[in-house]
Amino acid sequence: MKIKKAVITAAGPDQHHLPLQTLVSPSGEAKTAASLLLDEIFASGIDSAAIIIAPGTERDFSAAISDHLGQVTFIEQSQPLGYGHAVLLAKDFTGDDPFLLMMSDHLYLSLSEKSCLSQLLEVARQAKCPVSAVQPTHESMLPYYGVVGGTRINNRQGLYNITNVLEKPTPTLAEQELIVPGLRAGHYLCFFGMHVLNQAVMDDLASAFAKSSDKLPLTPSLNATARSENFLACEIQGLRFNIGEPYGLLRAQLGMALASESRDEVMASLIELIALTR
Repeated sequence: MKIKKAVITAAGPDQHHLPLQTLVSPSGEAKTAASLLLDEIFASGIDSAAIIIAPGTERDFSAAISDHLGQVTFIEQSQPLGYGHAVLLAKDFTGDDPFLLMMSDHLYLSLSEKSCLSQLLEVARQAKCPVSAVQPTHESMLPYYGVVGGTRINNRQGLYNITNVLEKPTPTLAEQELIVPGLRAGHYLCFFGMHVLNQAVMDDLASAFAKSSDKLPLTPSLNATARSENFLACEIQGLRFNIGEPYGLLRAQLGMALASESRDEVMASLIELIALTR
């Protein structure tokens, strides 16, 4: 499976300003969140990306990702008709090809030699089927994520067959529908903010959108995929930073600072700050 296209959603009313925020990368460069995300995408072998944006924001995004403009297509979501609708708008861009889907308000820090994205793409290329990145997450964070239920694949560490997908379930519902044998109590496989999907997902979204005038979510189409074909979840060795959460941008910046050559200086500053603000 060749994955050469990426779709990034950035049109949500509470989301579109987040990718424009500036952070200092582990290498010491000041970059926007959107630019950092594209750095990882294109370094992984992806050739082109479409960014779904809100009306009136193209100029801001163009400035934020100036180094990557030649590889990026902007697609405007003229009305806020849901996350699934935002993905569906890229149907002409993706065509019949499998594609990477990422959220613009998530940043990543790998805990292995391979980037978080490279870990996902390697599994998808080998398995030749849709794959979602996941990470065991405490139930207190369920209001922020989609969650999958499934079963471990024998002899494949961190790889699962997905049987069920729910969006932001309550802990009670998650306990009933999404328990994965082997995870710590109170932990569930939550989406990591990156997926490799195929044309079948786009077709399901198009069919659902034609039948309803409500906002179109993505989760039902992912659930339909899990029920109709092989759909895997890949546990990523890394950290995700949802910069839309309270202090999410701060956590992302701290993570990058601690991964830099200035780690000792950053640690000393943190200890001093903690001591002075007790």
